[in-house]
Amino acid sequence: MFKVVFSNGPAAKAPLAATVAVIGAISAGEMHAQQITADGSSTVYPITLEATRRAGIDADINFSGTTGGFRRFCAGETDISNASRPINAEEIVTCAEAGIDYIELPIAFDALAVVVHAENDWADSITIEELRKLWEPAAEGTITTWQHIREDWPDRPVVLFGRGQDSGTYDYFTNVVVGETRASRSDYTASEDEEELASGIAADPGALGFFGVGAYFRHWEELKDLGVDTDDGPVHPSLREVLAGRYQPLARPLFLYVNVTSLDGKPELAGFLRDYLGELQNWVHFTGYMPLSPEAYEQAITRLEARTTGSRFDGELQVGIGIDDLYN
Repeated sequence: MFKVVFSNGPAAKAPLAATVAVIGAISAGEMHAQQITADGSSTVYPITLEATRRAGIDADINFSGTTGGFRRFCAGETDISNASRPINAEEIVTCAEAGIDYIELPIAFDALAVVVHAENDWADSITIEELRKLWEPAAEGTITTWQHIREDWPDRPVVLFGRGQDSGTYDYFTNVVVGETRASRSDYTASEDEEELASGIAADPGALGFFGVGAYFRHWEELKDLGVDTDDGPVHPSLREVLAGRYQPLARPLFLYVNVTSLDGKPELAGFLRDYLGELQNWVHFTGYMPLSPEAYEQAITRLEARTTGSRFDGELQVGIGIDDLYN
């Protein structure tokens, strides 16, 4: 029998911030040898957490944001780094200097949801240009009301929530919206915990925020997502729109990065990852994210078994990535 024990992690104010340990009827020494460790993206966290639950393995899963996770991964502290963006150029160098070889495994598609309070009755969609106007550094202390965003919206304060600077979601959002990675106004409530952000937005009728669509789906009764205005009208972050490539530029792939040394030292890790990739298409939608194609998962398993190291993205944060771009 396996027992799942939750203990509060360093970022924890909600259940998703828990560190999970699955403890079996084995000795303490065996537990230490077999334990799989992962950190990184809070967006990917529920996917990896669910995979460990289904596998019934001994695992220590936490989240500190994609950037924070890579910091630990490149220091050799974790077996898996959950990531909501590709590894960047600086992290590639850091891992190389530390002798960390890794395998890059795309696992699902996500969309960044722009959300407001459920009772917001004036905003149903927003343009990328309006988001830039709201979130660029020059907006701080200047764009402070809804009317500042769009003239026919009310003259009431807009209260902002978003991901913190250790988040890959923050990196991606600032890149595609503001036009410069890690550039934004700073006068907003920032957190690596999507549950905390969702609760904050749900408590303030004047709020607006952004995070992974999975968190929106978990709180859809309390929140409303804003469609992204395009030439063909507003587009919402649904499975159909994301996989058809219409929810751009706010759709992006999610990744696992696996330490090759861990694969050699922990035989159970390879088996866990094969099951993770082999079964993910059947259940990832339950966590609020979009599956890749069966062919993509087959190629991921091939990449894992062949120990194909490195990143396809050369340290660049790319926009408009489709399923075919992940392996072909």
